Amino acid sequence: MTIDIAAADALLTTTRGVRRRLDFDKPVDPKVLRDCIRIALQAPVGSPAWPRHFIVVTDAAKRKGVADLYRKACLPYIDSREALADSLKDEAEATMVRRNLALARTQAETIKRNPALVILAIEGRVEDGALFDQASIYGSLLPAAWSLMLALRARGLGSCWTTLHLKYERETAAYLGIPPNYSQGVLLPIAHFVGTGFKPAKRLPVEEQIHWNGWGQH
Repeated sequence: MTIDIAAADALLTTTRGVRRRLDFDKPVDPKVLRDCIRIALQAPVGSPAWPRHFIVVTDAAKRKGVADLYRKACLPYIDSREALADSLKDEAEATMVRRNLALARTQAETIKRNPALVILAIEGRVEDGALFDQASIYGSLLPAAWSLMLALRARGLGSCWTTLHLKYERETAAYLGIPPNYSQGVLLPIAHFVGTGFKPAKRLPVEEQIHWNGWGQH
């Protein structure tokens, strides 16, 4: 099997959480969503008998219902973080925090306009388990979400990893009919993105984040 390493690296390093550069008026083809979810299901899982579930919300009224719960959780969180940003002495750090909060506020106000919302869920209640159980549940669910984001990006669709709606997870589950013994892990708003120019994000140096054979051995 031959893999184009440059193309794979470009996909992995330029898949961003897209909040602004979105075409809310262009429909998302359900077949494309199915194809992307089929690919996401190939992501690693603790057991093949442990299915991941993708709740795809395309109905406008239902999208608004989910979006209302998201905004209910998101806006107070943003307000509290803005107060924190005002207290930061490092102006560069404060500027970065404010920028991210502005993006989050934009998403809170526009999330209902995304043609599709996808919530990933898996059987089991995370909060009921020990650390091992929690890691096993999330470790079987979240790789599928990232694979879905990559598959969407390759097809011209933007998404954004968000978990703020989980503050009202029970209400969201009741609204969408998700059984109460299932845990939700992430919400992905999806729409076609506009333009090009996605590039790798600024991150801390890799040398500071690799520990060879023990903590602090850089």
